[in-house]
Amino acid sequence: MALLSDSEQLEVAETIQRIERETDAELVTVLAARADDYAYIPLLWAGILALVVPGAINYFPGWWDASSLLLIQWATFVVAALVCRYPAITTRLIPRTVRHWRAGNLARRQFLEQNLHHTEGGTGMLIFVSEAERYVEILVDRGISERLGDETWEGIIADFTRRVRQGETARGFVECIESCGEHLRREVPATHARDELPNRLIILD
Repeated sequence: MALLSDSEQLEVAETIQRIERETDAELVTVLAARADDYAYIPLLWAGILALVVPGAINYFPGWWDASSLLLIQWATFVVAALVCRYPAITTRLIPRTVRHWRAGNLARRQFLEQNLHHTEGGTGMLIFVSEAERYVEILVDRGISERLGDETWEGIIADFTRRVRQGETARGFVECIESCGEHLRREVPATHARDELPNRLIILD
């Protein structure tokens, strides 16, 4: 199932096309459902609970024999592993720093995979979102970073992140692109017509 509807994706693409007519910057937008499947997290928590629960029960002598405790341990592991597989639960079990670290790594991989570092004049810009992590990042190549510092994007990222948390990712993309466009038109104005990279929203399921 698509993270954004076809009409929402089209709106994002049209916004990119409109902004790129007035700047030499090459904008690429990427939306990921999640930065990692975190497959090890359910097993990790299931293992911890499978050790803690029988151990806690064992503090009350006479309640259960060794065979019963072993069965409880197995059951705890299986149930916990299944429950922790739900994305909504898995995400809450992972420290925020770890989630953002994984999302940041994916953003940088996408910057390279989408060839944003090979644009004419080094004017590539990536607007990256990972929904599960509620993570937004803007990465730019040297042709833009030399004219616009990181502080330029901080407020835009904060506003976009708020939209993602509110479930308004499509609206956030449009507002973010338009806000970036205001800076790009001024500092990286269009010098000639070009369109090196895809304008469509790239979705990573």
